[in-house]
Amino acid sequence: MNMKHTSGTCGHAGRHHHHIPSSVSKIFILCIVLNLLFTGIEAIAGFMSNSVGLLSDAGHNLSDVFSLVIALFAIKMASVKPDRKFTYGRKKATVLASLLNAVILLLAVGAIIIESISRISHPQDVSGAVISWTAGAGIVINGLTAWLLMRDQGKDLNVRGAFLHMAMDTLVSAGVVVSGIVISFTGLFWIDPAISLVIAGIILISTFNMLKESLFLSIDAVPESVDISQIEDGLSHLRGVDSWHHLHVWPMSTTENAATVHLVLSDVGRMEDAKAEARAVFSRAGVCHTTIECEEKGCRCGSCECS
Repeated sequence: MNMKHTSGTCGHAGRHHHHIPSSVSKIFILCIVLNLLFTGIEAIAGFMSNSVGLLSDAGHNLSDVFSLVIALFAIKMASVKPDRKFTYGRKKATVLASLLNAVILLLAVGAIIIESISRISHPQDVSGAVISWTAGAGIVINGLTAWLLMRDQGKDLNVRGAFLHMAMDTLVSAGVVVSGIVISFTGLFWIDPAISLVIAGIILISTFNMLKESLFLSIDAVPESVDISQIEDGLSHLRGVDSWHHLHVWPMSTTENAATVHLVLSDVGRMEDAKAEARAVFSRAGVCHTTIECEEKGCRCGSCECS
């Protein structure tokens, strides 16, 4: 029986290991400030114009601020080096932050839906002009934020998520502008809470998906970005490997994944090659932190459970 063990981090240029320029943090801070200021302005305009549509969109933009903060937090946490207390670093904190954000957003969506239904039953006068101008400013702010994030959105999943969120919000603000124009020309005030329900629905869908993924990541489920079938198929076709077992894939953070596997070798002479090829399989699937244990076929010792 020959049993050897290897662990390491792949050196492939996978999407999880793109270098994030320090300038990205500054861009995130600028985007957070811009969106926070606009959220405050939109909330004040919503109260002054009695528009639940503007208030709900302000809540949506506040969720943007949370998303940007979480993305920035994730980048900062990923840069913290491991130590003897936190051997993986503080990367998993990004998952907990995302989970907390999702819970808070769900509570906010519930409040928006309740108020919108009440306003539809009892429509109140709102200023279509104020709604249109304020939401128009939202198009500018959200569009500018998306443009600032666009250049680096292919380098990190958190940056890409923030970019897509802001791009979607630009379209949402456009919808609010349309509702303000329609109200100005028709006087149909129920359109305002109706639009807020649509916005709440958009937030609910994205928030539910984030809550589900955050919950799964917090209990070390296989990340949605990882195709476990692709890994299993790749391991099954390794030369010199008779079988494999104890395959585990879990998230280290919202952007980095880890895995372990036991390979049963039919050809011990190919052990180093098999390990290198196995790491390549994981790397292609988006997993770059791997621990690979090799066992000789026919091992019957108590420390390994070979098949």
